[in-house]
Amino acid sequence: MKKILTEINGIPIYRNFVEDLPYNPQLKPLLSGKRKAGILSEVVFWKQVRAKSFHQLDFDRQRIIGNYIVDFYVKTLGLIIEIDGWSHNNKEIYDEVRQQYLESLGLTIFRITDFDVKNNIAVVMKDLENFIIENYKYL
Repeated sequence: MKKILTEINGIPIYRNFVEDLPYNPQLKPLLSGKRKAGILSEVVFWKQVRAKSFHQLDFDRQRIIGNYIVDFYVKTLGLIIEIDGWSHNNKEIYDEVRQQYLESLGLTIFRITDFDVKNNIAVVMKDLENFIIENYKYL
């Protein structure tokens, strides 16, 4: 039986922890630089979810999974949140290969745009709630 992790709008959300994710320690030196870069959309989103402030879910920022660094990761759900900005322009093939790899590990990816985070954060958070309900509701 799956364990209920939290509730969103009265709907039970089940835990979906993905074990034994690959980790490339050679990427670790890049983490502090990415965090210090202070990309505005990531900072805005982080303020919405840090310290379990979003439905008691624990978000990691800049998490290494395999040979990739994901923007945000909720380990108890196996959920990656990616904020797509200008750096993703003309990288469709790279992003597709990356997404296929991460999904092959049993992870789920929620994509949002840099523009929406900066300009429509309330809508982004509502969309994230709906995405979590749709993908993790307790059946």
